[in-house]
Parts: sequence; structure tokens; C-alpha cells
Amino acid sequence: MSLDSDSAAVASTSRDWYFPSPPFIHNNSNSTKFPKYPRRFPTNPRPSQHLPSDSRQPFGGVSSPNSSPPFRSVSSSTSTSAPHRAFNHERLRRRVDFGRRREKPQQNDVNEAIPSVSDGVSRRRSEVSSAVSGEKFLGFWGNGFNVRWKMAFFVAIATAVFSSVVYQNFCLHIQVNELQEHISKLEFTFRAYNLSDSMELISSFGQQSDLHSKSLKRLALVVSLTLLSMPVLAFKYIDYVSRSRSSENISEEVSLNKQLAYRVDLFLSVHPYSKPLALLVATLLLICLGGLALFGVKDDSLAECLWLSWTYVADSGNHTDSEKIGERLVSVSISFGGMLIFAMMLGLVSDAISEKFDSLRKGRSKVVEQNHTLILGWSDKLGSLLNQLAIANESLGGGIVVVMAERDKEEMELDIAKMEFNFKGTSVICRSGSPLILADLKKVSVSKARAIIVLAEDGNADQSDARALRTVLSLTGVKEGLRGHIVVELSDLDNEVLVKLVGGDLVETVVAHDVIGRLMIQCARQPGLAQIWEDILGFENCEFYIKRWSQLDGMHFEDVLISYPDAIPCGIKVASLGGKIILNPDDSYVLQEGDEVLVIAEDDDTYAPAPLPTVKEASFIHIARTARKPQKILLCGWRRDIDDMLVVLDAFLAPGSELWMFNEVAEKEREKKLIDGGLDISRLVNITLVNREGNAVIRRHLESLPLQSFDSILILADESVEDSAIQADSRSLATLLLIRDIQAKRLPMVTHVQRGSFSQGSWIGEMQQASDKSVIISEILDPRTKNLLSMSRISDYVLSNELVSMALAMVAEDRQINDVLEELFAEEGNELQIRQADLYLREGEELSFYEVLLRARQRREVMIGYRLADAERAVINPPSKSERRRWSVKDVFVVIAEKE
Repeated sequence: MSLDSDSAAVASTSRDWYFPSPPFIHNNSNSTKFPKYPRRFPTNPRPSQHLPSDSRQPFGGVSSPNSSPPFRSVSSSTSTSAPHRAFNHERLRRRVDFGRRREKPQQNDVNEAIPSVSDGVSRRRSEVSSAVSGEKFLGFWGNGFNVRWKMAFFVAIATAVFSSVVYQNFCLHIQVNELQEHISKLEFTFRAYNLSDSMELISSFGQQSDLHSKSLKRLALVVSLTLLSMPVLAFKYIDYVSRSRSSENISEEVSLNKQLAYRVDLFLSVHPYSKPLALLVATLLLICLGGLALFGVKDDSLAECLWLSWTYVADSGNHTDSEKIGERLVSVSISFGGMLIFAMMLGLVSDAISEKFDSLRKGRSKVVEQNHTLILGWSDKLGSLLNQLAIANESLGGGIVVVMAERDKEEMELDIAKMEFNFKGTSVICRSGSPLILADLKKVSVSKARAIIVLAEDGNADQSDARALRTVLSLTGVKEGLRGHIVVELSDLDNEVLVKLVGGDLVETVVAHDVIGRLMIQCARQPGLAQIWEDILGFENCEFYIKRWSQLDGMHFEDVLISYPDAIPCGIKVASLGGKIILNPDDSYVLQEGDEVLVIAEDDDTYAPAPLPTVKEASFIHIARTARKPQKILLCGWRRDIDDMLVVLDAFLAPGSELWMFNEVAEKEREKKLIDGGLDISRLVNITLVNREGNAVIRRHLESLPLQSFDSILILADESVEDSAIQADSRSLATLLLIRDIQAKRLPMVTHVQRGSFSQGSWIGEMQQASDKSVIISEILDPRTKNLLSMSRISDYVLSNELVSMALAMVAEDRQINDVLEELFAEEGNELQIRQADLYLREGEELSFYEVLLRARQRREVMIGYRLADAERAVINPPSKSERRRWSVKDVFVVIAEKE
């Protein structure tokens, strides 16, 4: 193809404006490497608008062997070559003016080179027209809306238009820059054929790239500043709208900023991870905005600027190498925001750790245990109860006891640490909470506990029982169910039926006042019985156990009695009667399959049946017991359940007995209280009531009573002071000392009195002499008072709180024992009794314990122990039962026998 044809082809295609060529022409005229060609390019350089896809064939396509040099093939390729790569950029490209601006090319060429210019312009016009129409629409509807809605509508439209324009502009810039960069690369490749133009092309390409990069960086800086200013504008707008609403509507009281603050506070309060999430979002926003701002002031890439922003946030000292003012301002701002975020993160971590430790300190964490003993409530009995549970769990290597009360966890742990006893491997876990709240009950794993003990509160008995009833209701409402049983301590016997009605088969009740009252009456009739009850109820010595032994099936109960070398059988749990426990059964009863044996033993793993020993035939000694004689008993003090005590006394005492009542309650009011308690005085058969009014701690009031004539004196913890254990014990102790002193003065003086260690004064010796004439039973609430009475030996005392704690612990370990205790404390059935030795043997007779036991069986009694004449304490479940020894008629035996 000739040069003329090439020139014509170039002129016809109107593509000569694409390549800037003054340096090319100039260099070609002086060059010897290339031939001279006609001028095809304009003298002034200008940026190219669009390079047709077919013009790239000299670089990427396959040309014919006869083709001309590259310049020639460019013009000819417009009509012959297929495109190698298509560009579908639908945005306008901005020219880069190197010299002067060229005139506008023909419309058809523009449409071919940039097919989407008209579309982009039309869209721009449509956006502007929509904005104008929006303003007209706002103006049209402004007559119908008030000022605040017009303002809100205007701001919404303006924000939408502004966001759309910014987004479109940003996208156009990106696409145009991509096009220009690609075109510049093509120009650079094309001009690289001219070695003389290489340096100028490289510098011009760098200038174009720098210009495009600077515009993009300025845009990034504007965007970051806009995003940072938007919250400030939003708060300003909310405050303005709030003021406008308050001025137009007087009834509107809550402003928008307060509503926004409430929503934020609600979000932070409801969602547990809201604070860390808000901190994470703030960190990401700071990194992104800081990266955009750094991209606008630095020459690095966007990715590198984002990484630098993260380093500034993480370490505020990384911005020290910044040199320019803009870089320093941005880096300092990012570092300042990073310090704030780091401070907030430290605050969140510190608060989380503090809350966790505070939760642990206050006992709010969940107890992850099973088969543990759960105690609900706090009272003076807790110390004795924990001691008994620790002794019971000693054989197992210790257990877990969880205590939950409405007290501070640290206070509970401090009080437990002050208790003077060895826990023997048992761990006590304290938690603060209310047993009436299901969430607190689940916190202590109530569904997995093997026993739940509900303690009665100190104070009013009705309120205490009402709270115990609500606690039982809460326990029965646990969805997971209860694995163990519930032991409830009540204060009034009248409330027992209601609690059992609510709890059903899950509940075992121990009425503290009723148990202590019955025990005091038994001890008044039989001095020394209190110590025996302490040994049986407590886990320190021997206690009740129920277990099945299949090798005993088919044996008579008489043979079962001597089958245990280390235990004493005293009852049978009959399977055919639904598991009913029969105390002191007939000798002819034959054990059936499924029957269990009730024994008194030291521990549940210390006894087992053995082959029957050889026991000498016990000869029957027929000794008629003397008939019961009327007694004269004095009751000092008033209790809320005194009407129940009168019923029990009437059942135990012989006809013609007198019961003197000495307290501060007026005589006319006593009868009313007894009737309100459900007592019909006319139905008392064996006793006669004698009322005396007075104060038991005033000597002259006591001196008006015939104290030397009473067989037994019961000193009760008065109802007026029973809330305070120390005050009640002080009153009881003062009454005891005054009565003993008055008795000692009235009784005839005995010259030979064994005083022992009390040789410095004679008053204790005189009181000991008086104690031999009458029995005084004192109700003691505080165990510390025990030492005073045991040292003086002037009273057969009763530790009420300790005995109730023992009973609670025993029932908690085995709920079947509660049936045994109820029968032993009841007016009918079997009870513990102390018998004189002359009922079973003669003076100096040599017998084994088994032989004496068989003689007791002839009287339908189960012998469980003895007390020698020269001993202070009884021996329950004695060892070496087959060993023979010499007995005295002054010895006494402890038996389980039917009430007379």
C-alpha cells in the first residue's frame, strides 16, 4: 500500500487526533533509521478519547507478511482487522490537556469511540431533573405539611441526591481513570518504537498517573471528612427537630436526642455482648476512615494506608516518622482515636473481670455439683447441723454441703469459719439467694441434690412456717424435678398438715417445738434420757440404719436379735405392708423376702450379720412393776405450743397428777390462749391445772411456790425472749439457780456431801443435794450454755437447737428414720425407757449382754444399752455382747418398750 493511500485512509477515518506526535515528526525528520512519511498526526498533542479495538492488531493481532511498518498498518487496520479486545466502558473520559484543547471531533466518531457518553450525560440530566422535580414536589406539598416535616423531607431528598452524585462521580472517576491508564499504556507502547521519544513519553505517562492519583486521593480525603462530619450534622439536626416539635406540640416532652439515648442505653443493657460489639465497630470505622484520610495525604496505595491506620490505632507511637503537615494531622488524629479505643477496651476488660470476681465473691455463680446436701435458710441451728452432716459423711471421705440464704456470701463464710469443729473432709459452699426464686434454686443445682433441708427462721413462728410453705411451693415448681427429698423444719405443729399437703411424698417435716416439748416431758419422767437421745440422734456414737440382708430371710426376729455382733436390731421394715416400719415386733415374726432390718449401729458399714452365737437359756424373772404414782410438776414459762405439751403430759402422767403453771401471762388470758390453741381443758383426765402468776427470775415470786415438793420442774424458753438464744438461756439459767438455791435452803442439810472440785464454796454442793430430790429440765438454745450446766451437775439439761439439728441431719441422710422418731415421740406406741436392773437380774449375777437382752424380750422389750451405777453416761450398742460380766441392781438398762 502506498503512502498516499495510507494518508487518505487516515483522513477518512478521522483518527489522526488520537496520537500526539510533534516529537515524533520532529524526530523522524532528523532520523536516518526510518524513511520519511507524509504527516499524519496533528502538531499539538492531545489525549486520546477512544482507541478502536481493531487498531491494536499491529501489537496484538496477526498481520500479513507484506504489511507496511507499524504506522502504516494502523490506518489500514480500520477496515480489515478484527478486534483483539473489546472495551465496554460506559462512562465519559476526561481529557488530559497537554497543550491546548482540541476542537470537538465529529459526532459519529464520538459515538463509535465512546458509545456510553450520551447515556451517562442523560443519566446525569435525569438525576438533576429529578432533584429539581423533587424541589417542586416539596414546594407543592409544603402547603400541606408543617415546618418540621418539610425540613425532614428536604433533608432526606438532599441527602439522597448528594449521596447519589458522590457515588456516581466516584464510579465515573474510577472507570475513566482505568481507561486513561490503559490508553496511556498503549500510547507508551506505541511511542516506544521511537527511541528518541522514550524519555518524554515516560515523563508524560508519569504526569498523567500522578494527576489521576491526586484527584482520587482528594476524593478519598473528602469522603472521609464527610463521613466524619455526618454524625455531628445528625446530632445537630435531631436537636433542631426536637426544639421545633417542642415548640409546636406542648404535650410532647421527650426529645429525639433523649429517645436516641434511651435506645442506645436499651441496646447496651439488653444485649450481653453489645459493648464489645460497639467497640469493634468503632475500631473498624476508625481504621477505615483513617485509611481513607491517609490515602488522601500520602503517596501510598489504599491497602498500605489501611495497614498504617491499623498500626496507628494499635500503637500511638508509630506516627513519629510522618513528615508532611497533612500526614501528621491525620496520623495524630488516628492515634488519638486509638488511645480512646484502647482506654475503652481496658475499661470493658476491667469491668468484666471485676464483675466476674464480684459475682464469685457475692455467691452468684452456679454450683455444678450432684448428690450434695442443700440447706436453704440460716439460723442458730446451722452450726450443729453442719457438724452432724460432716460426721455422717466422714466414712465417705467427706461430702458437699451447699448453703443458700439471703445473706452476703462473705458473711456466711466468715461465720462458718468461726465454728469450732472439724469438717472431716466435707466442703461447705455458700451462695447468696432466695429460695423463693427459681433462678436462685437452679443456681445451687437443686434438682441434683440428694436432700434439701429447709430451716425455720428465727422470730415469729407463723411467719417462719409461712415462708417454709412458700419455699416448698417453689421447690415443687422446679421443672427438672427433684432427685432427693425435702426436710422441712416447722415451728408450729398446726402447720404440718398444710406443708405435707403441698409437698406430698417429697416432704418430711420436723416440728422443732413439738419435738423438744415431747423430749422434755420424757426427760422429766425419766432423768438421764436426754443424754441417751443425744447419743442416738447424733452421728458421733450410734444411730439408726435400715438395710436389707437376704441371708436373714426365713429367720425369726428372736434369732435376728443376736445375729449382729456390732449392732442391735430393734425393728423391721415390712415389704408386704408397703414399707411400714414396725418397732419391737413379736419374736415369732419371720422375715420375708424384701424385708429390711432396722438396727442401731455406729455406722452403716460397721455391722453385718454373723452366725448365731451360743447363748445360755435365760430364765424368766417375774418381778411385778410398781404402779404409776401421781406426780407434781411445775412449768416455768410460756410457749406458743404449751397446749400440745399439756396433751402429752396428760397422756404420760398417772391419774391425780398436778401441773402447776407459773408465768407472767394473766390467769384469765391463759385459758383463752389454750382454747384458741385447740385445747379443751375439760378433756384433761389425768392432770389438774394449777395457775400461778409471777416472774421466774424474781426470787420473791419463786419463794411463793412449794419448790421442794415438786417431782419435776420444766424451765421453758419463754415466748417473749425465744427470738434471742443468749437472752433466753440467761433467763433459764437464772431461774434454775434461784430454784436450786431456794430448794437447798428449805431441804434438811446433809453433813456428808460429795462436792468434788467445788470445795471453795458450799452452794453447788447444796444444789447438788437438792437435785437428788427433784428433777429440773431446762430448755437451752445456745450450745455454749451446755458447759456451764454440765460442770455444775445441778440440772438434767436439754439442748433444743442441737437435738433438732441432729434430727434434721438424720432425716436428711435417710428419710425413713423420720417414721421411727415420730413413733418414739408420740403418745402411743413404743418409746425409749430407762429400767432398773432388778427387773432383769439379781444382785451379783454374772450374765452376758445377750442373756440380759433375751430376758428383756420376755417382757416384750428391746434392750439397746445400759448405764453402770458408777458411770456418768450410758453405753448404747455395747461391744463384746457375748462376754459375761457381774451386774448390780443399781445399774440401769435402756430399752425400747411400749408406753404404759
